[in-house]
Amino acid sequence: MEPKRQVNTYRGSCHCQAVQFEIDTDFPELTTCDCSICSRKNALMVKVHESSMRILAGEDALTAYQFHTHTATHYFCKVCGIYPFHRKRVTPDHFGVNVFCLEGFDQDGIPARATVGKGMA
Repeated sequence: MEPKRQVNTYRGSCHCQAVQFEIDTDFPELTTCDCSICSRKNALMVKVHESSMRILAGEDALTAYQFHTHTATHYFCKVCGIYPFHRKRVTPDHFGVNVFCLEGFDQDGIPARATVGKGMA
């Protein structure tokens, strides 16, 4: 069994820095998803509870996109178009955060799991 990782705070942003946020996580795993939107944006995500994420700047620079059941909400920067995070469909009190938007992120040693989103009804 691998030792438990320490919970740390990580800062993130979109490309133009209009949207800035931070999350608290120990990176238990990373996920990919094969649904129609996630496969196109090709993000690698970490799941965090809404209480572990804070938008520091640029909430007004975010635009939201919903489709299918209109439960998940995918957020994009209106200025640069980058996807930093989304509110999850199955667990709407959690966000999927695009780890490539995090400062100094290194995925070495963090397990990655592929999720099946296209089969969700």
